[in-house]
Amino acid sequence: MDLNAYRVLWVLVFYDLPTDTKAQRKRAGRFRKDLLEDGFTMFQFSIYLRHCFSRENADVHIKRVKLSLPKEGFVGILCITDKQFGNMELFKGKKEDQLPNTPQQLELF
Repeated sequence: MDLNAYRVLWVLVFYDLPTDTKAQRKRAGRFRKDLLEDGFTMFQFSIYLRHCFSRENADVHIKRVKLSLPKEGFVGILCITDKQFGNMELFKGKKEDQLPNTPQQLELF
């Protein structure tokens, strides 16, 4: 059993933000841009994920997400282990799909 698969985490951010007004659309766009600038990638529409090499690293990114929360809407943040993420089954229609690749580059920040 690979113990590293239990130390490495994935941070998932789920959100549903209002976009009725121009100001709301701007805030929703800014939140999405902040996620992308912090290294999150889109998994599905309004679901973004980021690979983190430790709980400490995940906490840094969770804190950044919390600092950029818009004043309206719903946001959920979930951490799962690499092992749990690897057990996910993905499908496009009825065809099984591959999980996103795990980054192999060492993070310095």
